[in-house]
Amino acid sequence: MLKIVVTGAAGRMGRNIINVIRETAETELAGAVERSGHPDIGKDIGEVSGSGKIDIKLTDNFEKVIKKADCVIDFTLPEATMHHLEIALKSKMAMIIGTTGFSHQQRERLKEAGKEMRIVAAPNMSVGVNLLLKVVSDMAKVLGKDYDVEIIEAHHRLKKDAPSGTAMRFAEVLAHSLNRDLDKTAVYERHGIIGERKPEEIGIQTIRAGDIVGDHTIIFGGLGERLEVTHRAHSRDTFARGAVKAALWVVKQPKGLYDMQDVLGLK
Repeated sequence: MLKIVVTGAAGRMGRNIINVIRETAETELAGAVERSGHPDIGKDIGEVSGSGKIDIKLTDNFEKVIKKADCVIDFTLPEATMHHLEIALKSKMAMIIGTTGFSHQQRERLKEAGKEMRIVAAPNMSVGVNLLLKVVSDMAKVLGKDYDVEIIEAHHRLKKDAPSGTAMRFAEVLAHSLNRDLDKTAVYERHGIIGERKPEEIGIQTIRAGDIVGDHTIIFGGLGERLEVTHRAHSRDTFARGAVKAALWVVKQPKGLYDMQDVLGLK
């Protein structure tokens, strides 16, 4: 039985992850963590997550609860995730990270930590999205420079980072497949008299509205035809199930920094 601690446990993703852990025969919830000062600290996390009392209280003491666990699932904010990483690193605990918006320095720290512990870090844990990453990579290699590439992503009004981590991962994969430097070719918005589109551009456009869980569309625009590939998430359950799948997988692996492509055998 894999014992898992969930950070950000009272948030939207945290509650979904807890419910999936409880539904999965091979996993057990070992602890639930939130930021200090959260109004639900001390409450039963089962009641907070809407699944009924389970006799596990929400706590802000991450260092204490991980002593009971085999793995941590973290969907929080970059600063919080890095704090949790340093604590988990001391015990060489496995960690699943779905947080987005990391700085370059923080991403480098993840790579370093991966030499000493097991980590799966991915901006999107959905099986469908990760399959699509492989598909669009192959499409880009075939279509090449004759097709313009645009990415459109849409999320709920409460999302704090833009573009989404998933959109940026699509952009990185496409840039790699097309042998382009994303730092030089990414275009994040267009306004006014901007002139003709440069052939090497990779457009990344953001929409924020209502309660959209997550939509991503990749457009390959050629002369006389257009190919569009879209993934729409209807529920956060798809991300939660992917995270639990990653946890069950990573504890059987050697130390290293992995992503969902590794988990799903798509590399």
